[in-house]
Amino acid sequence: MGLGSDMYRQQILDHYKNPRNYGELEDPDFTHVGENPSCGDTIRMDVDLDDEEQTIEAVRFTGDGCAISMASASMLSERLHGMNVDELDGLDTDDVTEMLGVDISPMRVKCAVLGRQVAQDGAKIHRGELDPDDRTVTEE
Repeated sequence: MGLGSDMYRQQILDHYKNPRNYGELEDPDFTHVGENPSCGDTIRMDVDLDDEEQTIEAVRFTGDGCAISMASASMLSERLHGMNVDELDGLDTDDVTEMLGVDISPMRVKCAVLGRQVAQDGAKIHRGELDPDDRTVTEE
C-alpha cells in the first residue's frame, strides 16, 4: 500500500478516536437504530430536516463498534449535512467505501455501510415506508 492508503488509514483512526457529530439531537425528525450482528456494531442516527423535510440540517450518531463502523458513521454524519433526502436514498456501498478511501474486505463492508443503512431506513420510516419498530440489521 502506498502513502495515500496510509493517509486514509490515519483518517479512519482519527474519526474513530475523535468522532464528529457524536451524540444525540434533542428533538430529531427521525431516529433509528441498527446493528451488525457479525461484528457487534450498533449505531443510532438522529436526523433533523428542514421545514420542507427535503434537506438534512443536522445529524448526530451514537453507538459502539469497530473502528470501521464508527469512523464510517462519523464521516457519513459530516457528508449528510446539507444533503437532500433523495441523495441519501441514492447512496450505495461504493459511495461509503470511496468515502473511507481504503479497500475494505468483504466481511468489513457490513461494518462500513451500517451507518448509511441506518440513516436510509430511518428516512423510510419517517416517510411511512417501513415499520417504525423494525431495526436495521446488516445482512449476514
